[in-house]
Amino acid sequence: MTMAGMTPGGVPMGTEIERKYLVRSDEWKQMARRKFYRQGYLSTEKARVVRVRTIDDAAFLTIKGVTVGVSRSEFEYAIPVDDANFMLDTLCEKPIIEKFRTTIELAGLVWEVDEFRGDNDGLVVAEVELSDEHQHIELPSWIGEEVSGDPRYSNSNLIHHPFTQW
Repeated sequence: MTMAGMTPGGVPMGTEIERKYLVRSDEWKQMARRKFYRQGYLSTEKARVVRVRTIDDAAFLTIKGVTVGVSRSEFEYAIPVDDANFMLDTLCEKPIIEKFRTTIELAGLVWEVDEFRGDNDGLVVAEVELSDEHQHIELPSWIGEEVSGDPRYSNSNLIHHPFTQW
């Protein structure tokens, strides 16, 4: 695949590198403001995941490729909120993922902590995006077990196998 260019870290543009962890305490809660997310999937095929997402009053269409290690291609585009709500309500697979996301900046990295609601209530996961698959990171005290390689924790899997049914 031909990429449009490289990021400053030498990663092809359109590539997502992230690690995912369970959260073991509430220490992170006072660190930042949270936003409400609704997201659904038009396709959850492994080769091409297509997601529709609203974040408060903004909306996006995201296309993701196959995960290799902790990397995969990702392309995201802003779309009208009314279009996104229509797709979420009528076209996306059910149940819709609902969660609060808190973004926290620590030691030069951005952590995203997701508190799931609805059919995935009780699940709290933190993700951190990296510039390199082998980048060393200092884990905050509230981070627990790494689940990057566990497909049960992918949002696209949570619509088929909700956390409350594990």
